Amino acid sequence: MIQRVASTKIKQLAKKFPAIGLLGPRQSGKTTLAKELFPKKPYISFENQDNVILAMSDPRAFLAKYKTGAIFDEIQRVPELLSYMQGMIDSQPNKVGLFVITGSQNLLLLESVSQTLAGRIAFIHLLPFSIAELSTSKFSTQSLNKLILNGGYPRLYDKKISPPDFYPNYLLTYVERDVRQIKNIANLSLFQRFLKICATRVGQEINYTSIGNDTGVDQKTVMSWFGILEASFIAFRLQPFYNNLGKRITQMPKLYFYDTGLCCSLLEIDNESHVNTHPLRGSLFENLIILELLKKRLNNGQRSNLFYWRERSGIEIDILMEQASQIIPVEIKTATTFNSDFLKGINYWKKLNPTIKNSYLVYTGKSSAIDNTDILNWKQVIEIKN
Repeated sequence: MIQRVASTKIKQLAKKFPAIGLLGPRQSGKTTLAKELFPKKPYISFENQDNVILAMSDPRAFLAKYKTGAIFDEIQRVPELLSYMQGMIDSQPNKVGLFVITGSQNLLLLESVSQTLAGRIAFIHLLPFSIAELSTSKFSTQSLNKLILNGGYPRLYDKKISPPDFYPNYLLTYVERDVRQIKNIANLSLFQRFLKICATRVGQEINYTSIGNDTGVDQKTVMSWFGILEASFIAFRLQPFYNNLGKRITQMPKLYFYDTGLCCSLLEIDNESHVNTHPLRGSLFENLIILELLKKRLNNGQRSNLFYWRERSGIEIDILMEQASQIIPVEIKTATTFNSDFLKGINYWKKLNPTIKNSYLVYTGKSSAIDNTDILNWKQVIEIKN
């Protein structure tokens, strides 16, 4: 079994908070990890409709059976239960590590929690396997193209399922069901088209009007559907960084997916050679590296500190990592041979911010250091401290 980096932080939080929440995409390993870390807690899945009926019909009686705690899986199916959990938690003010709840819908769950378990629950966002996690397993030797194609979903690795078999079925059996639960979309085929169009925009600034025109829906609908993608951990918007440069900074977010394998499937990429020659390979590689930086933060219970930066003049930096003492630039290139032009954006940023101590270039070539910038091979991205 591949060790999850988030395990350490979850154990720490369980000693401080009455409840722990594991949020993330379906089949990202939330249930497996919860059972592994808390083997003595009874496990209740709300995918089972009988459990849903029992919990909703008499929540107090339902919770009375779990006074010593439990794992509640897919809690978003019974959000009403959270307010009753609050009462049980408050009746045991010194109790920690009582409940572990999981959810594959982000915004819905957080909305419910904000009204009930605020201050009583600590969250960890568990995404599919990271490069750091896979590097400790027998899958550490897979090529870059294979990693982009496979993505990080645990079941794909555990059951040795090929991406062309796994992802289309994942989309059918999970995503579309959740879409109906989040928002009643009458025309799912139109939403499928929207998903595929989004995949063709990976790594690009989001033009809602253009996506709407290509999908056949209005801009308001597109923005609503982006909310669904984020709520179900399919895609996210990377926001631009703002500083005193003011109006010269673009205001449009960029689009990335929570898993490159899923994005490849939507692009109908089904083998490594297709990844290698695909015109969006650079964007997929960029997505992969950004995900690694994001997962490192989330696995430690921290919020994302990632932004991108671009001037109207065209100078840009793929990632800015906001820290208390500095804002660290990171450039991402698919090239194997280093070119000094790769550092153009970083050097410009350093001139604007002379106190910057760290900067990174991640590419597919050999590691080195030039002008106080660490040049890292993509497998070394796990060494970046963000």
